[in-house]
Parts: sequence; C-alpha cells; structure tokens
Amino acid sequence: MSSQLDTTYDPKIIESHCYEKWENAGYFTPTGKGQSFCIMLPPPNVTGSLHMGHAMEASLMDCQVRYHRMNGDNTHWQVGTDHAGIATQMVVERQLAADNIKRTDLGREKFVEKIWEWKEHSGNTIVNQFKRMGASADWQQQRFTMDDGMSEAVRTVFIKLFDEGLIYRGKRLVNWDTKLHTAVSDLEVEHRDEDSSLWHIRYHFVDQPEKYIVVATTRPETLLGDVAVAVNPDDERFQDYIGKMLQLPLTDRHIPIIADNYVDAEFGSGCVKITPGHDFNDYEVSERHGMGLINVFTKDGKLNEHTPEAYRGMDRFDARKKIISDLQAQDLMDEIEPYKTKRPYGDRSGTVLEPMLTNQWYVKVAPLAEVAVQAVDKGDIEFIPANWKNSYDAWMKDLKDWCISRQLWWGHRIPAWYDDKGNIYVAEDEAAARKKYDLSADVALRQDDDVLDTWFSSALFPFSTLGWPKDTDALKTFYPTTVLITGFDIIFFWVARMIMMGIKFTGKVPFHKVYIHGLICDHEGQKMSKSKGNVIDPIDLIDGIDLESLVKKRTASLMQPKQAKKIEKATRKDFPDGIPPFGTDAVRFSFCALPATNRHIQFDLNRIASNRNFCNKIWNATRYVLMNVESLPAIDDCEFSLADRYIQAKLQLATQSIREGLDTYRFDFAAQAAYEFIWHEFCDWYLELSKPLLKSDDGRIQNAARYTLIIVLESILRLLHPFMPYITEEIWQRLAEMTKPEVDSIMLASYPQADASKIDAAAVAQIDWLKKVIELVRNMRGEMNISPKQSLSVLVKHASTDDKQRWEDLNRLLQQLANIEQAEFIADDAAVPLSASGVVGNLEIYVPMEGLIDTEAEVARLSKQIAKFEKEHSLLNGKLQNKNYVDRAPADLVARDKDRVDELASMINKLQTQLKQFKR
Repeated sequence: MSSQLDTTYDPKIIESHCYEKWENAGYFTPTGKGQSFCIMLPPPNVTGSLHMGHAMEASLMDCQVRYHRMNGDNTHWQVGTDHAGIATQMVVERQLAADNIKRTDLGREKFVEKIWEWKEHSGNTIVNQFKRMGASADWQQQRFTMDDGMSEAVRTVFIKLFDEGLIYRGKRLVNWDTKLHTAVSDLEVEHRDEDSSLWHIRYHFVDQPEKYIVVATTRPETLLGDVAVAVNPDDERFQDYIGKMLQLPLTDRHIPIIADNYVDAEFGSGCVKITPGHDFNDYEVSERHGMGLINVFTKDGKLNEHTPEAYRGMDRFDARKKIISDLQAQDLMDEIEPYKTKRPYGDRSGTVLEPMLTNQWYVKVAPLAEVAVQAVDKGDIEFIPANWKNSYDAWMKDLKDWCISRQLWWGHRIPAWYDDKGNIYVAEDEAAARKKYDLSADVALRQDDDVLDTWFSSALFPFSTLGWPKDTDALKTFYPTTVLITGFDIIFFWVARMIMMGIKFTGKVPFHKVYIHGLICDHEGQKMSKSKGNVIDPIDLIDGIDLESLVKKRTASLMQPKQAKKIEKATRKDFPDGIPPFGTDAVRFSFCALPATNRHIQFDLNRIASNRNFCNKIWNATRYVLMNVESLPAIDDCEFSLADRYIQAKLQLATQSIREGLDTYRFDFAAQAAYEFIWHEFCDWYLELSKPLLKSDDGRIQNAARYTLIIVLESILRLLHPFMPYITEEIWQRLAEMTKPEVDSIMLASYPQADASKIDAAAVAQIDWLKKVIELVRNMRGEMNISPKQSLSVLVKHASTDDKQRWEDLNRLLQQLANIEQAEFIADDAAVPLSASGVVGNLEIYVPMEGLIDTEAEVARLSKQIAKFEKEHSLLNGKLQNKNYVDRAPADLVARDKDRVDELASMINKLQTQLKQFKR
C-alpha cells in the first residue's frame, strides 16, 4: 500500500474494503486473554431496518467495544435478532395476501414454515446495516430468539416458573387488537390525540324515575357493560345518592351508585360510569368493590350476546352511532361537548385497541421484582445517569402481573397441554408431559395454541445467548455482562425483566452497569415518526440521497394525500439538495458527540457536516505529514523543540480526558476532548509551528519535528479509532511503513496511555502564551484590515519578568507567525499614541496606527470584543452555577472553567479601560 493519500477524502472508497478485511481476519472474535468485557446488543426485530436509535446505540456500543479491545480486554459483543412475533407474522401474511392466500388456508404448520423461509431470505437486512455502521461484533456467534438453543432456554424458564407457581393462567383485562386477534403489550400501544366528544347521558333513578343524574363519557358504546356509576366520596353533591339504584339506559338492568376516590369530581359531571369489562381503571374499581364485569364485545370488536338484540353483531363504532341516536330519541342525552382524547392504537395493525377480558398466561412478578430492586439498591447494578434508578424503583414497586401470552402462530408456542377436562400439563413436549404427570396413552392432549410474548424470550437474552441452560465456557467467561446500553423507553419492558430473570435463573445480575440514552428527535425537538415525515434513515446519512428519492421515501407509506403534500413541502424546504454523503465515521462521531444522556436529543445535519469537515481536516493533516516525513527518525538523532514538547504534553492531557470520558460513559466529553486536541492543538497550531522547525538549519531539530509529527499523528489515530474506525485504519496503514507496528490492524493496537513524564507544564505555558499573543495580533489585523504581510511594531505595557523572557525566547516565532518586527516594552503609565490594542492576561499590547487606524472602527472592535468576552463569561458562570454540571463533569474541566471565568473578568476590565481612552 502506498504511503501517500489521495488528494480528496472519499469515505465510500475507504469503507468498502475495511470491514470485510476485519471480519475475514477474525478480529471481532474474543482473544481469550485479559479481563472479560461483554456487551449485549438489544436484539432488533428480524423484520426491521436501521433507524436513528439503532444507529446511535451501534455507535456508542462499538465505541466501547473497540476501546476495550484496544485495552487488551477479552472483548465479546453478543449480537442477535428478535423473532418479533406480530411484526413478522404480519409481513408474511401481507406477502400471502398478494397471492390471495390467508394463513388459515395454509394451516399453522405450513404458515410457520413460510415464515422460516422468509427469515432465511430476508431476515438479515438489519444485520447488514449494523455492519455498515462499523459494528465490530462477533457475528459468528449471532443468535436468533427462536433458534434451538434459545428455544430450549425459553421452555426451561417457563416450566420452572410454572412449577414454582410463578406462572399461572387467568382471566383479566388486556390490550386487545381486534384486527390481529391478539393481546399486545403496553409498548405496542400508540396513543394518538384526536378530536372527539364528551357525551353527557342521563341515568334515571329506579325509585324516582322522574329524577336522574348525568354521567359524562367518551365511550357511549360501552355503557351496555356498565355495572355501576361512581362518584367521589368527598363530593357533597352526591352524598345522598350513594347506594341508590339507577336504570341503565337502553337496557332493563339496574346498577348502583358507589363512592370511590378514583373519581375526579371536576371531570365532566362528577359522575363516572364503571365498565370493568372494557376499561383498566374501571376494572380496578370493580375489584375494590367486589363487583362483577360484563364483556360486550366479540374478539373482532362487534357487540355480542350480552347486549340488547338491537345492537348484536354491529361493529363497535357503528353501534356507537346507533346508541347515541337511540339515547337522543329517548331524551337521555343531556349534552354533547367537543373533547380532545387520547385513543390507543396498535402500532402494528393501526386499529383502535380494546380493553378485553380474556384468558391469558401471566407471570407473578412481585417475588421476582423484590430481588431485582434489592440488586440495584445494593449497588450490584449501577444506572448511568443515576437518576434512572428512581424511575426503575418507582416502576418496580407498582408492578402488575405480566401477561406473557399472545394469540399468534409465530413465536415460542407455550409448552402447556390440556386434556378434555381442561386440566393443564406443562412440560418440554407432549411425551415429557405424559411422563411428568403419569398420563396414560389414551388420555387425549391438546397443546395450547398461544405463543409467548416476544419480551419473554428477550428477558433471557443475556444468559440464553451465552448457552444457558448449559454451563458453557462462554457463560462462565462473559456472564454477568459488563454494561447494557439502551434507551429509557424500555427500562421497564426489557431492562427490569432481564434483571428479574437473570437473578432468578443464574443467581447473578445480568449486567453491572446500565447506560441509559435519550430519544433521538429531529432538529426541532420533535419525535421522529413516519406519520410526521421527519424520519431520517442513517444509511442515507452515510451514502447520501437525492431530493426526489427522499421525498418518495418519506411519503410512500402515507395514505392521506393532504398529509403527503404537507410532508413533501417540508422535506423540500429542509433538504433542497437532498442529503449529501457524509460517510460512516462522521455519522458515528456525531452520535458519540451528542449529549446522549438527555431525555430528548435534537439531531441536526449541520453537526454531521461539521464532523465530515473534521474527517477532511484529519485527512489533509496526514497529507501534510506524509509530504514532509519519509521515514521515522531515530530518537537519539532528535533535539526536541519547545513546540514538540508542547504538543506531546497536550497529547497526554487529551489522552487523560478521552480515557476518563470513555471510562465513565461520557462519550460526548471524550469526543469533545478528541476534537479540541486534534483540530485546534495539532492541526491549527502544531502543524504551523512545525513549518519553521522543518526548515531549521539544525538537522536534529528537523528530525525531532518529523518524529513528533509521526508519533503524535499515530497516537491520534489510536485515540480516535473507537469513534471513527474507517479513516483511522486507512491512515494508520499508511503510517505502518514508518512505525513498524507489531499488529496488522489498528483495532488490535493498544489504546494510548497518558505518560505523566511527557507533560511539560513549562512548555505548555510558553506555547499557550505565544498562541494568545499571535491570536490577538491576528485579530487586530483582521478587524483593522491590515495585511498579514505588513510587518508591525508593537508597544507592550504591564509586562512581567516572565512576559519579557517569553517574548525574548519566542521572538523568532512571533516574527514568523505574527509578523511582529519589533516590540518595545514601555512603562505602565506611559502615554500611548493612537493604537489598536488588546490584552493577554495582564499584558497590554498596542499597535500604533498612525495613518492606518480608523478610530470609530477601533471603538467598534473593542466593544465587540468586550461583548464576546462578557457572553462567554456569562455562559461559563451559568454552567458553574449548575450543580448537575459541577457534580458530573470531570474535575479538571470544572477547574479550567473557573480559571477561565477569572481570566475573562480581568480581560474585560482592561478592555473597558482601553475603550474609555478611545472614546475620549
């Protein structure tokens, strides 16, 4: 491979060959050496494609994986995909429907075979997209939640929990999908704001038919299942009515008035209908009062035999219209008022969900939750940020039993069998059931038709993927896992259940740390969704997409033309040129640099564009180095300059900050430290400082500059590799001819360690002083429109002995980089001719402007500089007043901020003094 780089950085060319080489070489496989580090990929749906949340998680996880691999840890990233019961079944059903075939036409066995066929041909889309993100996972150990090993784990757990009385079958309310005919989890419920009505209905008293109370409801179609009307016990309006009987409208049933604190006296009329068969809160009320319940719907959402004959067989929404009409006809409708409501929809079927009383399987979670709470309280598991422990505790202490059955054909079929009398037998298979329960061959058995909730198998993921229930080497080595990185939205649905199941079946916590990130939103802070048309495909960020294709992609699934037009207009406004190709490294670095611990994270393309420029900066800096260095000089042939010692010191300080950020999961702090050092210290300053060194008459000084350029650049690449794997590998390979590494890939190289002996504080102080003087003079040139070629004579006040010595020591660099021909140190009270001026600490520098200066422009410049410093002073002060920032930020960063506040206050005071002089 040639050591020279192409003139232009093109990520597509680099990325096309790197990943395949890594994977084929087996670099993603654990080495078997060092301390174990294991992380689990939250298993994406096998039907899915990469979204922004996946892309951020992949970036953060791979950053940790590559960091620990380079630290010499025995690193394992366990990956797998989820069988995604409802989603996968729907995909295959839609494919069959295109050929006018229903799953019932095939039967269960043939239909499941069709799903397996689909999985083998189309189920790797999201895996390949994770690879595009550079995910260095051990794909040879990839698992699927319905593979043989994981299926064995699922059956083992179910049977043990059943045998211990922790799994039972019961009849309770669930979220029921009337289109898919299955219960769905709370996470699969999408609540939509809708314009509706609040219907005020008259319920007449049985003993005084001429009197009535008014009941407000958003669901008049369910009144046929009412068992009571409830009022607040403290509501004085209804004290005398409690216990009285009411005539249920449109029926011949009588129902009581009861008192319950659930009722909000301010809502509607203050009287609430209690329909426990079709409302979760009403169900709780009815349980407290020992009342029965009535189910008025069939499983497909039609009114059933428990309703008056006039409504039977009607769709629930058609029935609503007829019930409202009949109430009005019988003078039972008191009022109808507009009302905004949240309506629950199935996120897969798009149909309105119905609370429904059905027979389901449940896990009794209280005994499991108690131990799981204790594990976190004892510190066996740490939440990062720590505040998420409070959310975890609150949810775990208010748990309801977990409904684990689904009325689907695709999934882990429940290992339970029934005889003709309805007795339940739970075992591995039918033969095992007969043996376990001593059943003769003439006892007919029928397996339960239901499958398990997808979250049931996902809850076992940390240990089942490593081979449990077998006592495998992988389980011994990597369990408990090190850290889980996931979003806050599934703390309760997945994280808590993994903790419960992990402790129950292994006796150990499944992971020691849980890093919780926020939700990726668009640039306006809005949640990304297809219906809003603001979804961004991470692969489009990598490869780019033209405007017309982007519009088509965002509007393709929308059914309403008006909505499609609105989204098309917004897309054309926000992306007039489409999305340019940014490359994987820029995308990954952008995700790592985000404040991921915020609950909602705004994502802006400008951020990625900036980081694409960062890649360009690194590429061009490397080209400069390679054009000036042909081989690595021997260290004994070097005489290291002040600039060399300075950049080495800054490298050690940056290494400390980056390591601290990665060790504490502050990816944003680590990314910012890397960016600041590489862009500003190395590229902006050291490369410029190296130019006169490379032209020195002293060969040892030239050698030192060349040595430093190569050594620091190579360290930069290793520091940056966990964030940007592709560009760092490409450049590292180009340096290999000079650096002669002992390994074949940067991902196998050791991660830099800070060397305190190389932190030359004096060199840092000297060059920092030099930078400030040069920046000040350059700024004055720019603002006063003075050419860089114009040499300057300056006057200097308030110079300390150190300042004078520094000026003398660095005079040559001041001449070369600031074009200062002469400096005269004058008394602090000496009169100064009309000059442009500025301050560096206590030092005051004046550039006499006779014949050059515009007084008004200088007043404007000083005013602008004061305003800039005052703004920075205010922002830093605000940060330091924020207790969360002071407590959570690295100590050295807080200390630097405090020092900077003091420095700014001094500079503002000096500039204000100078401004007064000009105004006089």
